[in-house]
Amino acid sequence: MNFYLTYFLVAFGLFAFVGLFTMLGVYAERKVSAFIQNRLGPTETGKFGWLQVPADMLKMVQKEFIIPAAADKILFLLAPVIIFIGVYLGFAALPWSAGVIPADINIGLYYIFAIISIETLGILMAGWGSNNKYSILGAMRSAAQIISYEIPAGFALIAVVMIAQTLSLQEIAMQQGVLAAEKVKFLGIWDVSHVGGILSWNVFRAPHLLVAFVIYFIASLAESNRAPFDIPEAESELVAGFHTEFTGLQFALVFLAEYSMMYLVSMVGVILFLGAWNTPLPNIGPVALADWTTGTAWGIIWILLKALALVGVQIWIRWTLPRVRVDQLMNLCWKILTPLAFACMLISGVWRLWVM
Repeated sequence: MNFYLTYFLVAFGLFAFVGLFTMLGVYAERKVSAFIQNRLGPTETGKFGWLQVPADMLKMVQKEFIIPAAADKILFLLAPVIIFIGVYLGFAALPWSAGVIPADINIGLYYIFAIISIETLGILMAGWGSNNKYSILGAMRSAAQIISYEIPAGFALIAVVMIAQTLSLQEIAMQQGVLAAEKVKFLGIWDVSHVGGILSWNVFRAPHLLVAFVIYFIASLAESNRAPFDIPEAESELVAGFHTEFTGLQFALVFLAEYSMMYLVSMVGVILFLGAWNTPLPNIGPVALADWTTGTAWGIIWILLKALALVGVQIWIRWTLPRVRVDQLMNLCWKILTPLAFACMLISGVWRLWVM
């Protein structure tokens, strides 16, 4: 009984976190976009407009549940659920601190990549099941975009895996801090296993991993359908893309999945490249800043701050850069990012053999 209760509490906690993050993310996006465009954003509903998102949620819950007459009802009803579950289950393998991980599996990275691929199936079901030209065009664009950008993203992550020699996200995180079980070298030269801090993060352990991180971050924007790669939802062309026909709670699930995906890809980037839950502060002689700011509570704080910083960059980019064309999207993927990511993977092999 305790076994099932524990997993229920973990699942409920992750869902509560996803919901809370989505609420705060929507409010932050409105305020950041207003700041960038010299506007005020929400101001009337609650102090500083902080009640605007709960008001929108209440309105969404009250909306009529509509199924188009010509839609495939089974696909139409299942699509939002599959889209959300495909992203939500990815949170199960994320380490939040040393020893704090919902499901500690030794192939955590492989599991996340496998499970979030279900989202593509849900998007295709949404487009086809809606029986709407705008929806099917958006679904086809999204599937082509996600499948294409998984290639450079995968190569970039393999570059890290070849350095770390493990698919376990917890082990990769452990290698980037003062708790590392083996020597950690900065640029393959200086031993920083007892220094910790930012110098032990993967982006500094091997200089080509900084390039791999940039490639992964760009690819993650495309996989999340975020601007400037939001052509599957281009309102100027497709109304809203694959979710044009969804209303009420169905639209809420799709919206929840999009913001959950933003945080999920940011967490994966932080864990693999930016030190995970490890502190950025180093030990400097007798001043053991890394030791003082390391622990379960500190780990949760650090990983949240890092992931939220990447989410902030995603929001900043959305309201700064214009949407790319489809041909520009594919050229960037196949002609620039994929060759660079493949080169990073090859360099990781050489780096592991000759430098580390």
